[in-house]
Amino acid sequence: MKTNLLNYDLQGLTRHFADMGEKPFRAKQVMRWMHQSGAQNFDEMTDLAKSLRHKLNEQASIEIPKLMMSQESSDGTRKWLLDVGTGNGVETVFIPESDRGTLCISSQVGCALECTFCSTGRQGFNRNLTAAEIIGQLWWANKAMGVTPKNERVISNVVMMGMGEPMANFDNVVTALSIMLDDHGYGLSRRRVTVSTSGMVPQMDRLRDVMPVALAVSLHASNDEVRNQIVPLNKKYPLKELMAACRRYLVKAPRDFITFEYVMLDGINDRAQHARELIELVKDVPCKFNLIPFNPFPNSGYERSSNENIRVFRDILQQAGFVVTVRKTRGDDIDAACGQLAGQVQDKTRRQQKWQQILIGQQG
Repeated sequence: MKTNLLNYDLQGLTRHFADMGEKPFRAKQVMRWMHQSGAQNFDEMTDLAKSLRHKLNEQASIEIPKLMMSQESSDGTRKWLLDVGTGNGVETVFIPESDRGTLCISSQVGCALECTFCSTGRQGFNRNLTAAEIIGQLWWANKAMGVTPKNERVISNVVMMGMGEPMANFDNVVTALSIMLDDHGYGLSRRRVTVSTSGMVPQMDRLRDVMPVALAVSLHASNDEVRNQIVPLNKKYPLKELMAACRRYLVKAPRDFITFEYVMLDGINDRAQHARELIELVKDVPCKFNLIPFNPFPNSGYERSSNENIRVFRDILQQAGFVVTVRKTRGDDIDAACGQLAGQVQDKTRRQQKWQQILIGQQG
């Protein structure tokens, strides 16, 4: 079976070439061809010796996920559905803004964490993505988006906020991050690559030590009672432990703050009391808040907070001295907004059946 070289960062690729009896600089050449030039086969790599190209053709491959579907929103947001085999597809979203272009990347086929307000969570879970399948999303989008008139890449920022919990696929995510940051790969700054987590505390500590990029935490609640209901992982790593992990992460983080993501759910977590609880909760954690109006999906059971409730909530946090943004809803006409990514998941957890039974019970 041929080895897919997209699964390797530079360190792994260098070891692979050493095992082939080749010098380390060959790994850098091949990495630049794959990630900077978008090469899909070794015959394109014209500065490699013919004998090496022949050897690579026999022993290795560059396997990129196949494109199943591409959609573009009226606001310029683009979404790609990529085939990752056995009937599964993952979604990747590009969000254009005036000062940057952000790519939202998936890390798993589905998600096992069962956050109740998330469409991905309702789809169930199939498997982790390989490093090649993760970086393949950036490969595809980079090729599709091209460069600016100034010959700069359109994609300037990457957020691991697509389908799945990145920390639950730690090793493959770290390998993909290494390729994103490497000057022979995509050359992105640590400040421009963000990993989002629902609060897997041990993995947060590991990431701090091996690959400290910007960190976003999917908080969504101001107390353990509410968070236990909507983010079940909180029962394992409650808010006190999560806040301590955030403080530890900041010791090595490329930014001097944590971004707290907070989906606004009507009547659940959006009252003035919740905002005041948040202020107390994060008083020792340098942070910014990103308030996200809930993006509805069929049978979610939740409603989006009113604009007035969001405004009051924001104002309370701002008056306490916090930087607060309210995320614009982008790409919802193609189901590309936050919380709407569902992909195509062959569920191994029977999650969909469980939710159908719950909904039938509620209707009865």
